[in-house]
Amino acid sequence: MAAVAAEHDARLRFESCREVVFPFGAVPARRVLDRAGRDVDVVVVDSIAAAEIAPWTHRAECPLVAMLHQVPGGIDHGPLRSRGQARLDERTYRRCRMLMVASETLADDMRARAFPAERIRVVAPGRDPAQPMQPLPHLRAGRRTALLCVGNWIRRKGILDVLDALARLPRDAATLHLVGDDDADPRYAARVRARLRDPALAERVVVHGPRPAAEVAAMYEAADLFVLPSTKEPYGTVLGEALAAGLPVVGWDAGNLPHLATNGREGVVLPVGDVDGLGAALHDLVTDEQRRAEMAEAARRRGAALPTWDDTAREFFGALREAVS
Repeated sequence: MAAVAAEHDARLRFESCREVVFPFGAVPARRVLDRAGRDVDVVVVDSIAAAEIAPWTHRAECPLVAMLHQVPGGIDHGPLRSRGQARLDERTYRRCRMLMVASETLADDMRARAFPAERIRVVAPGRDPAQPMQPLPHLRAGRRTALLCVGNWIRRKGILDVLDALARLPRDAATLHLVGDDDADPRYAARVRARLRDPALAERVVVHGPRPAAEVAAMYEAADLFVLPSTKEPYGTVLGEALAAGLPVVGWDAGNLPHLATNGREGVVLPVGDVDGLGAALHDLVTDEQRRAEMAEAARRRGAALPTWDDTAREFFGALREAVS
């Protein structure tokens, strides 16, 4: 949004809250909110900073608009922190003129918390990734298909479930490519690395770690299937990108995936935790080339209907102008 602000006759200035152990970040956040409100028409509060500024929102001298890409309380914290943060997040949001949320899933959540529907605006991320690097990589590595999973190694992304499902497939069925921060959660990463030492997975998984956007875009274009059995995905930008590249998506019936793909049409949406079903779904798509091609075409059509980043920018700046009019 900052990169294209001038095209929308706008300017974005950033003020950041210090990374302090929760909830003590609220102390320095007072000065952050004071600085943010100087000589501006509106302050956009990112959901990762909502709790920190909660004690000071009454001091705001210009309208506040929230940008939510996670539910109140966050999605990667323990129960005590989540409950405490949720109360602070909601306190901030109730002082905002508008809540821009990243998905229908988040909109449903906020309406369930008794936030007025007329103050909620869905502004989804774009589905168009960077321009793919050329030439495209060869991801199958001598097997029938290439599976792509883009997600940091944290529990909710289900990396271990992907590995368990892959181990159920014939050895010549698929090569799995894991892209994402493999040190995001050291404890979980240790479990993933231990699982990767299983002889059943030998030479069948390529760990890429974090990669440049153009390289990831090329992997979307070169892969055959996208798998991400995430239990919590407020939007799932990588799912939208995969669909736009014509990749059938496979994952759990959780988060925002049911809003993006229909089971049996653009991919396979399974009950959470059904690893046997996940393995069976991957096996069916690997071995049935015609069905995979039909789903790929449906995925591409669905992806084309999702917003681009240009669409997102128009919605974003339009919502801000509406909030201050």
